[in-house]
Amino acid sequence: MKNNVFTDGANMAAQRSLLRALGWTDSEIKKPLVGIVCAQSDIIPGHTHLNEIARAVSDGVLAAGGKPVIVPSIGVCDGIAMGHRGMKYSLPSREIIADSAEILITAHAFDAAVFVGNCDKIIPGMLLGAVRCNLPSIFVSGGPMLAGRKDGNKLSLSSMFEAVGAYTAGKIDETELAAYECSACPSCGSCSGMFTANSMNCLLEALGMALPGNGTIPAVYSRRLALAKRTGEQIMALLENNIRPRDILTPTAVKNAERVDMAIGASSNSILHLLALASELGLSKEQISVDTMNEISATTPNLCRLAPAGEYYIEELDEAGGISAVIRTLIDAGLFEGGALTAAGCTQEELTKNARVKNEQIIRPVSAPYSSYGGLAILKGNLAREGAVVKKSAVDPKMYRHSGRARVFDGEEEAMQAISSNRIHAGDVVVIRYEGPKGGPGMREMLSPTSSIVGAGLGDSVALITDGRFSGATRGAAIGHVCPEAAAGGVIGIVQEGDIIDIDIEKGEINLRVSDEEIARRLKDFVPKEKPAEGYLRRYRALVSSASDGAVFKKF
Repeated sequence: MKNNVFTDGANMAAQRSLLRALGWTDSEIKKPLVGIVCAQSDIIPGHTHLNEIARAVSDGVLAAGGKPVIVPSIGVCDGIAMGHRGMKYSLPSREIIADSAEILITAHAFDAAVFVGNCDKIIPGMLLGAVRCNLPSIFVSGGPMLAGRKDGNKLSLSSMFEAVGAYTAGKIDETELAAYECSACPSCGSCSGMFTANSMNCLLEALGMALPGNGTIPAVYSRRLALAKRTGEQIMALLENNIRPRDILTPTAVKNAERVDMAIGASSNSILHLLALASELGLSKEQISVDTMNEISATTPNLCRLAPAGEYYIEELDEAGGISAVIRTLIDAGLFEGGALTAAGCTQEELTKNARVKNEQIIRPVSAPYSSYGGLAILKGNLAREGAVVKKSAVDPKMYRHSGRARVFDGEEEAMQAISSNRIHAGDVVVIRYEGPKGGPGMREMLSPTSSIVGAGLGDSVALITDGRFSGATRGAAIGHVCPEAAAGGVIGIVQEGDIIDIDIEKGEINLRVSDEEIARRLKDFVPKEKPAEGYLRRYRALVSSASDGAVFKKF
C-alpha cells in the first residue's frame, strides 16, 4: 500500500532526481519507503549498537518488499547527565525527539516508520512522534544490558550510585569504589534493572506497539537481531493492512499498559510518560489521569520485584517468560483486556496464547503476589493537591508511614551538600524544590541524593520528597512529581525548615502538618523563585505544563 507523494508522476521528477543522487534504482524508488528512526549514539551505552539493530530492521524491510531509509534521532544518557546541569535537558529532550520524528517522517513523506531507540526519554519521545504522524509504525529497542557481577553479587547502575554514597559516608574506600565502577555495567544496552528505559520498552509490548521480547531480550543476544528483522518484516504487514498507531493506542491499550506497569513495578517516570501519551492521544482526564492510575494500582497485584526493588534483573525476567508471560497471567486473571489490537496484527489474547511463566519466583502468580497492590502509588494531600508519585515496591515497609521534620533545599546541589556532609539524620524528610518542569527548569532526575541516602544507611529512616523526579534506579521513600510544583505556586514552595511532614503510602496521603489557615497565610505572601535559564530551557519553561499532565507542552 504505497502512498509516497514524491516518487510517482512527471511533476515529481525533480524530487526523484535527488533519490538518484543517492544511487537509488528504479525498483527501489517504486517500493514503499519505510523510515527507520534510529537514535544511535557513541555516548549512550544503550544506543552504541543501534546501527546494528537498524540494519537488521532494514534487512527485514527489504525481505518483505520495502525500501528502508535510516534517519537520526537525538538522545540523552540520563546516567551520564545525572548530578549536573546536563540533567536539566533530559526530560525536555523528549519534546525535541517527538518534534524531530514528526519533521523527518512528514517532510520525507514516508509510507511507514520503525522506531529504533532504547533509553529513558528517547522511547517516549518517539512514541509521541508516532502518534502525531499516525503512519503504520512499530518499535524495536536495543535491549537491556546484562547485570554486572562483583564478589558473586549482581550489580547495576543503581548499585554504582549507592556505592558512591557509601564512599562519601566513609563505609568503603577508593579501591572498593573503583572495583564497583569496573563491574557495574558489563555490556552495551539499557541499564539492567527495571529502570525507566527498560520500563518503557516493556510497556511498549503492553501497549501493543512492539513485538514480544522487545523489553527483555538482552542487547548482546542474537535473538535481539532476529527480533529486529521480524520487526522490519512486520512493518510491511502493518502497511499492507493500514494499521496505524491510533488504531492500537486506544484508552484500553493505555490502561493495559498501566496494569502491566503496576504488575512489574516499573519506574515512576512511566507515569509521566503515559500521561504524556494520553495527552497526545487527546484522552480526557476521565479516561486517563493520576486518579485512574491509582485505581488500577489498587486492584493490580505486584508480580515482579526487579532491581532496584529486588534481587532479579531484566535478563532473568526474559528467562522467566518475559512481558508476554506477565500479560498472559493478567489476562487469565481478568485484569488485562486481551482483545486489544497489537502491531503484530493480532490481539493480545492471540499474541500471548502460548506464553507461560517459567519461574514463579520472578513472575509470581496472582494468588501469591509480592503485594496485592501495584508497584507504584499516587499520593495526595495538602502538600500535593494534584498528586505525587512513589515507587512503592522499592520502599522499605518501615517507611510506608513516616513523620519527620522537613529539611528544605531549593535545589539538588544544596541537598547534596547537606547529605554528603552528614547533616541529614534518621527521621528527617528531605524536601528538594524548584526542580519541577518549570522550576528546574527541566524536572531533573535525582538519583544522586537518593543513592547517597541509601548508601549512608539511611534508606529505612529518611524520606525525600521533590517536585522534580527520580531515576527508575531509585529506591527508598523517594516521592517525586509533587504537584503543583514550587515554581507554579505549590504548597511545597512554602514548607519551612522544621515543619512536620506526614507520609502514609498505604493510604496514599502526604500532608504538611500545618493548619489550613497558616498555609493560606504563607501562600498569600509567597513569590516563587525563578532560576536563570537560557536557550531551549527558557523556551521549555514558558511552554511546559504540570507533571500531573505529563509535563507536555501546552496546547494553543
